[in-house]
Amino acid sequence: RMETDYNPMEMSNNMGFEEDSDYRDFDGADVKDMRLEAEAVVNDVLFAVSNMFVSKILPCAEDVAYINVETRERNKYCLELTEAGLRVVAYAFDQTDDSLQTPYHETVYSLLDSLSPAYREFFGNALLQRLEALKKDSQS
Repeated sequence: RMETDYNPMEMSNNMGFEEDSDYRDFDGADVKDMRLEAEAVVNDVLFAVSNMFVSKILPCAEDVAYINVETRERNKYCLELTEAGLRVVAYAFDQTDDSLQTPYHETVYSLLDSLSPAYREFFGNALLQRLEALKKDSQS
């Protein structure tokens, strides 16, 4: 068996491609991990829904993740997160229904706003409280 000091990664790093070139996606360095993105989405709006978590049953990949959400109205949804945005893929946790043709939403706020009046009210109240606190801070 012959051993070498050759590292294929060293060669690819010295191929002369600019850092901002179109080849950056090649090694996956610029591809978003949707699980991390999904965790961020959950952390952003968890305070305004009854329950929300990244699915541990449905498969996460670089290009897709699934989020379970229960609104304050006690409605359950499974959301698909992709580069296209978020959309409802089932009306239950950890499921997808291929017959559902729901629209994509650019943000989780827009999606929840369309699904849950209680979310809208809760989010709006939280925003008002934060603005009031900022106003008090700037006056003191």
